[in-house]
Amino acid sequence: MLDLLEKTAKHNGLVLAFALVGLVMIVSMQLSRRLTFGRVHGSAIAILIGLGLAYWGGIQTGGQKGLADVTLFAGVGLMGGAMLRDFAIVATAFEVQVVEARKAGLVGAVALILGTVLPFIVGASVAWGFGYRDAVSITTIGAGAVTYIVGPVTGAAIGASSEIMALSIATGLVKAIMVMVGTPMAARFLRLSTPRSAMVFGGLAGTVSGVSAGLAATDRKLVPYGALVATFHTGLGCLLGPSLLFFATRALVG
Repeated sequence: MLDLLEKTAKHNGLVLAFALVGLVMIVSMQLSRRLTFGRVHGSAIAILIGLGLAYWGGIQTGGQKGLADVTLFAGVGLMGGAMLRDFAIVATAFEVQVVEARKAGLVGAVALILGTVLPFIVGASVAWGFGYRDAVSITTIGAGAVTYIVGPVTGAAIGASSEIMALSIATGLVKAIMVMVGTPMAARFLRLSTPRSAMVFGGLAGTVSGVSAGLAATDRKLVPYGALVATFHTGLGCLLGPSLLFFATRALVG
């Protein structure tokens, strides 16, 4: 019986991946409700559980894809791949009301630019503080602070090593988790109650996963607006990272 279940799971990896994510979400929502009384959203807890499972998978197999390296959970690699990820991001835009989106106007554009440049400066400063002195490493790690996608894209374009690109991804993940966990706590102070405020917040925060999870814990109706603006950070960061930001960094550090 166990052999039959194992074979079925291996031949239906994607179905098992959805079931696993569903189970993680159930556990996460229960932990959110019973341990934090809703202050930390279940999606943020689910991210932490996912990171833990990925670490366990890497330890067990010595691989590089986390839980997806475990044969039984190979479908997680497909589910978490670029295709379904990009589909989920694009799908959020269909809930946006155009009239509300226009209200962001110039403020949203300025927030988007600031949300790209300021995290880069923070990330670059952290890289400098940890002893990195070459422009390539500083730029790559700084770009990772914009989003964990911009970091490796920038690093690949300017010739960064795989270790530096891994650090840039880690920087982006830390930022995403901080936004996820911190948004519900700071929502009242930030006055996150309207679509316009959500778009400005999405522009400043600049991480789709973090903004989406954080706004979901605050007001689910605001998620599409925050995610809509935050999505542009990937494209803008990929344009500015290997060009303007890299040249500026090289001019400063040589």
